[in-house]
Amino acid sequence: MITHEDALLPILQVLAAGGVMDRRPLIEATANHMGVHEDDREVVLASGQAQFRNRIGWAMSFLKKAGLLTQPKRGQYEIAAAGQQVVDSGTDRIDAAWLRENSDSFVAWVEECRTGQRRRAEERREGTRGDATASTTGELTPEDALQQAHATLQADLAEEILDTIKERDPAFFERLVVRLLVKMGYGGSFEDAARSVGKAGDGGIDGIIKEDRLGLDAIYIQAKRYQDQNSVGRPAVQAFVGAITGHRANKGVFL
Repeated sequence: MITHEDALLPILQVLAAGGVMDRRPLIEATANHMGVHEDDREVVLASGQAQFRNRIGWAMSFLKKAGLLTQPKRGQYEIAAAGQQVVDSGTDRIDAAWLRENSDSFVAWVEECRTGQRRRAEERREGTRGDATASTTGELTPEDALQQAHATLQADLAEEILDTIKERDPAFFERLVVRLLVKMGYGGSFEDAARSVGKAGDGGIDGIIKEDRLGLDAIYIQAKRYQDQNSVGRPAVQAFVGAITGHRANKGVFL
């Protein structure tokens, strides 16, 4: 299976040829460019994330920190001038060592991560002798390295989830919100809660959940899939309040 370092240069090559690309097409194009077999693309990590997408996510993070690719907006990627120079140079491979030697911003990011982890480790060890070797050499402890990796994976996964939601239609987001609230422990089944989704003349109500499992009080839901540059305004909230009143309810959740 490929590593994230194997994907660094191919990602730049794909972007150099394809221009600005969304996350999913970029991942697919990189897989095709690298000749990754379909079976290898389906391998799943213990976390449930596809291994290949995980590797590509790490590679894109490294390239972004190194200033070789940019994000015009969330979920979109474009090769930077420095990245184009790498592709034009005919370099046959770049890895983490290459990034450390050629990118000051990448070195600064790595050092910033290490400094933050050392500080948090020292705070946890306050009042104890601690690990003298780790603190004097500046190396991460295994616990700190795992914590740093976990934080990076969480951020990458969050971005991937947002990108996936935005690629789907608004009805998908409505169903997703209803299912989320049911999974959070509110009463009723998904089928019951979603019975208002997509109905004409529903007054902007996308679902109904029960405040408790006994179903003693109903909470009405409205879900709006807004773009990054947009925000919820007073008219949208007032319209939702009016819809709740029309249903003779007194509680609602606007997402």
